[in-house]
Amino acid sequence: MSWKSRLCIYDLGVEESQILLETKLHIEAPNWSPDGQFLIVNGGGKLYRVALEKPELRAIETGDLTRLNNDHGISPDGQTLAISDHSADNKSAIYELPIAGGAPKRITKNVPSWWHGWSPDGARHAYTAVREGRFGIWTCPTGGGAERCLVESDHHYDGPDYTPNGQWVWFNSDRGGAMDLWRVAADGTALEQMSDDRAINWFPHPSPDGAHVLYLAYPEGTFGHPADLEVRLRLMPARGGAARDLVSLFGGQGTINVPCWAPGSGHFAYVEYARP
Repeated sequence: MSWKSRLCIYDLGVEESQILLETKLHIEAPNWSPDGQFLIVNGGGKLYRVALEKPELRAIETGDLTRLNNDHGISPDGQTLAISDHSADNKSAIYELPIAGGAPKRITKNVPSWWHGWSPDGARHAYTAVREGRFGIWTCPTGGGAERCLVESDHHYDGPDYTPNGQWVWFNSDRGGAMDLWRVAADGTALEQMSDDRAINWFPHPSPDGAHVLYLAYPEGTFGHPADLEVRLRLMPARGGAARDLVSLFGGQGTINVPCWAPGSGHFAYVEYARP
């Protein structure tokens, strides 16, 4: 097969996907720029920019950081990248750097920390972290500073992403038994379970217009968030309730780990992978 990864765009208006880019490199986790002109993906420990007008992988300079994972995103003003990298401590830390690339600045002193969301006012990062052996959802100021725990326990937590009004942070957790979608107010109050079905649900992403939440559904019985499985991309009303399938694909880890909506909410990006 001539490709390993396909970067795809789904159009909600016609309910169809188009392939933007095929590559032999294993790429992951597309972000869509606020101006709608390009996507950001990672692959092989590096970060890449893909212009919609001329889709090809163009490396972004990240200085001494060469072990990037698939937890990265673009600031609401389009000027800054947040990335997660293992180079310094062999555990993931969060950094900021200019959108065009350059010298990264470390944001989280404590590790491990995996970036997942930027507040709509650009003031805070939301991330998954392990502190004193417990997973949780944490936030800290843009540029670095004291971190704040929104929720933690002996269960798993992942994928925090802000709603466009900044009032809620959605995430996934198995604190209710199976892996489901949850949300918590941005001040850490009003914790609420938002999905309850037989699928294993990960990585919720509220749409920029506040109408929907996109997420990844694994088959019942899946442990963790592995790659290379038959999965579904599903859409739920922002208030919660019945979800519907949009895409069935071969993917999982790397498909939509981070915010992937186009600024107008009519499209989103994802990655599918070649079957062995």
